[in-house]
Amino acid sequence: MCGITGFIGEGDKETLEKMTAVLRHRGPDDSGIFFDEQKKIGFGHTRLSILDVSLAGHQPMWSSDNQIVVVYNGEIYNFTELRRKIERYQNFQYKSASDTEVIIYAYKIFNEECFEKMEGMFAIAIYDFSKRKLILARDRVGKKPLYWTKSDGTLIFGSELKSLIIHPLFKRELDIESVNKYLQFDYTPTPHTIWKSVFKLEPACYVVFKDGNIRTEKYWQPRFEEISITFSKAEECLDNMIGEAVRNRLVSDVPVGVFLSGGLDSSAIAYYAKQNSKDQIKTFSIGFSEKSFDESYYARKVAKYLGTEHHEKIFSGEDSLNVISKVLNNLDEPIADASIIPTYLLAKFAREYVKVALGGDGGDELFAGYPTFQAEKFSSIYKAIPGFLRSGFIEPIINSVPSSQGYFSLDYKLKKFIEGFSVSDMYRHQVWLGSFDRNMRKRIFCREIWNDLEKVNVFDNIDQIYNEIGREKNKQEIGLNELLYQYERSYLMDEVMVKVDRATMLASLESRSPLLDYRIVDFVHSLPASFKLHGFTTKYIFKKLMENKLPSEIVWRSKKGFSMPISVWFRGPLRGMLEDVLSKKSVEKMGIFDYTFIEELKNDHYSNKKDNRKLLWNLFVLGVWWKNFNNT
Repeated sequence: MCGITGFIGEGDKETLEKMTAVLRHRGPDDSGIFFDEQKKIGFGHTRLSILDVSLAGHQPMWSSDNQIVVVYNGEIYNFTELRRKIERYQNFQYKSASDTEVIIYAYKIFNEECFEKMEGMFAIAIYDFSKRKLILARDRVGKKPLYWTKSDGTLIFGSELKSLIIHPLFKRELDIESVNKYLQFDYTPTPHTIWKSVFKLEPACYVVFKDGNIRTEKYWQPRFEEISITFSKAEECLDNMIGEAVRNRLVSDVPVGVFLSGGLDSSAIAYYAKQNSKDQIKTFSIGFSEKSFDESYYARKVAKYLGTEHHEKIFSGEDSLNVISKVLNNLDEPIADASIIPTYLLAKFAREYVKVALGGDGGDELFAGYPTFQAEKFSSIYKAIPGFLRSGFIEPIINSVPSSQGYFSLDYKLKKFIEGFSVSDMYRHQVWLGSFDRNMRKRIFCREIWNDLEKVNVFDNIDQIYNEIGREKNKQEIGLNELLYQYERSYLMDEVMVKVDRATMLASLESRSPLLDYRIVDFVHSLPASFKLHGFTTKYIFKKLMENKLPSEIVWRSKKGFSMPISVWFRGPLRGMLEDVLSKKSVEKMGIFDYTFIEELKNDHYSNKKDNRKLLWNLFVLGVWWKNFNNT
């Protein structure tokens, strides 16, 4: 895993060096730059050495004829096979055993079609001197980040926004529509960012910049044609695919481990890692002194069952509080997922032993693992109840249920459930997952700003997602497979994977996600919905696959997320920091919010009248980001 950055157009060597230096945490082993003052192009790279850890793997890397230069972040798992394909056309003199050099010659032979031949996770920048063009490319499911902007004819790019911001042509203009989306979603959905005219490159896409013009192309589209297959045959195929995906991701010239939470997804990855490794697998888990948030028992159970070399560390609340500032200060775009704190603690702990860790990310989105999919089963029943009964009887009762401080409590689920019916069926799940609904956003924004936002569709990216898969416009009911793709292209890509990338990279650790191998993604998309959500049983085929491979207690236990006691902390040890970040003075400096509503949210939470932890965390993260990047 690495950090990449650069520009083509205006800029100097000193700027490039600074842009590269701020990505040092992504690659502490090595760094390098290339700058051509005459052509006004610069590439920067920081390296976390995984494959070919020698100096031969140094980037920026050049082709043997010095016509192609590349910087790249990620891993190409089929690089050996791809190299053989290249050799059928031409024998190049390779200087390294790295996958980076294979990218160069794959591009030389296949041009932009090379990206569809790559299996892995990547963000790539290529400059072709002979054709005078810059190419930026991102992997199929968007595992690796890549930001870009065009300002006064100069294109600037990087793995993280903090590198782009250093360039003197970067325009720090807050995108109010993106702030509106952030409040609703807890993140800014692709292709937007918190800054106006700054974009995330979309997954499975590449950008070509030549003669001042930008062209974007898509090189892969997931398939959704449902296949005719028996359940047992589907299990067999899934078994083989996951095994191969894990085996490919164990390839490394440095130690590899597995994040083990004790949930189904990570436990399954640990199982397949053991099956496909000649060495004893190292597993890593953390626990918390707050018992309702601690799952270390389940991780220990799996580790003992599989016979892994297990490493565990128990953190106190104070340990977590001590890293909050560090983690949030590293975010150059707000993302309101509090589990980034324990994710960082786990990554930092694992980094003491390994450089690479496999995780179970993607399992819930592929196999319908969230309670929201169960809630969807109730939605048609709830909608059939007359409106006057819902608004006059059911909803007042639900809203009167006392708040609980427990993780994902019953009162929270019930209140979120009814909130989802304030929007159309296509947007309901995003409301269930997010924070501020329309009425709240109307109250929190200053009146003049809300007047501009009122008629803007905050869910337009959801419309785009459904357009990608050719959903019929007049179709009323949303199919499960369509919903799963919505989760993959929004919540998974823009919240879960961003959280994992930022947390692991802050610890200088590479995270790999076998379940997001695009062949697994395509195969699971093609399965009947009932294979995934069977009645009210989530992840049905995955659980049936693993029921004879893992302890039953692990396979069939209820889902529990990786969370923190934020509700309690905001009434105690985090209250001072919250008050500082969301003080009347700080809010008024931002110039976009009405402090009255924010004060109400805080006071209701402090007095236990309501549990506003999710809303306050969203605002807290935004406030910290604002202070960091607006010099306030």
